[in-house]
Amino acid sequence: MKNFLIYALIGLGVITYNISTQADRDGAGAIVSEGNVDAFTIQLGDCFDNTSSLASEETGEVSNLPGVPCSQPHDNEVFAIFDLDQPTFPGSEEISELSFEACLNRFESFVGMDYESSSLDIAALYPSKESWGQQGDREVVCAVYDMNAGKLTGSTRNSGI
Repeated sequence: MKNFLIYALIGLGVITYNISTQADRDGAGAIVSEGNVDAFTIQLGDCFDNTSSLASEETGEVSNLPGVPCSQPHDNEVFAIFDLDQPTFPGSEEISELSFEACLNRFESFVGMDYESSSLDIAALYPSKESWGQQGDREVVCAVYDMNAGKLTGSTRNSGI
């Protein structure tokens, strides 16, 4: 009984910590205060800062992103979210290429300028082999960022930059 109580208290502490560090959203769903955003609940138009793996372009799984209000300086803005329709995991290199190309096809309609002329670049978050197989993950999240490593302020939607 004593161990159960200890585990229950630890579990409650973890839940409380996770809830207290989550980004707050307004009634329309926009992030209004900084905090973690679960990668599976990120929304179109969300702004977030880089994680250490995103900043270094390392491959690896991302479970939370540091969400920030778009009105504050931020590294990235989500401009598209969609599911891949491949029946099986296509392989790490191919899924990276498929995701980037699909994001590229959606870029101009969001930013209001073609990719080649824009000062923005694309970051694609896509399923790993493990999340594909274990969680049925097919979601790709496309985000724009300043290719000169500057911070964005406000939305890039129809910005023409």
